[in-house]
Amino acid sequence: MLRRESPCKINLLLNILGRRPDGFHELETLFHHVPLTDELRFARAEAEVVLTCNDPALPVDGTNLVHRAATRFLAAAGLEGAGVRLHLEKRLPLAAGLGGGSANAAHTLLGLNELFGHPLSAEVLDTLAAGLGSDVNFFLQDRPALATGRGEQVISLEPFAALKGTGILLVHPGFGVATPWAFAELKKYPAALAGRPGRAAELAELLRQGDLTAAGNALYNSLEAPVLDKYPVLRLYQEFFRRHGAWGSLMSGSGSTTFALFATPDAAQAAVEPFQREFGPAGWLRTTALTS
Repeated sequence: MLRRESPCKINLLLNILGRRPDGFHELETLFHHVPLTDELRFARAEAEVVLTCNDPALPVDGTNLVHRAATRFLAAAGLEGAGVRLHLEKRLPLAAGLGGGSANAAHTLLGLNELFGHPLSAEVLDTLAAGLGSDVNFFLQDRPALATGRGEQVISLEPFAALKGTGILLVHPGFGVATPWAFAELKKYPAALAGRPGRAAELAELLRQGDLTAAGNALYNSLEAPVLDKYPVLRLYQEFFRRHGAWGSLMSGSGSTTFALFATPDAAQAAVEPFQREFGPAGWLRTTALTS
């Protein structure tokens, strides 16, 4: 049996540039991996895709991204007569803005390619990923990345030395945000719907220079406009983290997970107890260190 860890991500910046004729939104985003993971297990089987999951809230049929990724992989590799058993051990929260489902799909493609002896090239895997979802391509590689289009055009970046060892605290408040709703609500916020191009590259340059104060001020997420208006507690989280030493705080993706960046993992951990005293037990809270 083959096992793969499936990490999550944060968006250090998510800048919506407008709505496209195909119904998607043009965007630029700066992705960064976070070493908190789900786990995928793979084994060959007889002539069908069988998916199991420890979380009963997740479907295990063709509506699940892991199932869809496996089905498309077998077809693209000319393995229609083959089958596979997959188990998804879900540790990350759902509807969280952390890209957990997209990562699961990407690591299904990578895991199956390894299991079956690498029948598909990186270019074919990239094409399959783009057809599965906007964030899936990012998880085929292991570096920070600047993504454009609807998120599927990924440019890998050198790791940001300034972020290596940075402490991160992530809080999911126990409720999710539906991504289609968040994007649909943007029409009420014209400035957020038509962002200024180039912000992602500007933030990447600040991180290369190591100017964390300026980088913290440059963190930006267009989707905060509708989401924080509906869920003001997320804004209170960010204000709290900045008062307690975070150099930056932002909602990731379409939310609802909010993250805070601290100088060290110990500093991030030190904020946990006062946070819980002020807001009560969170639905899901983790601290870790960024690895680049």
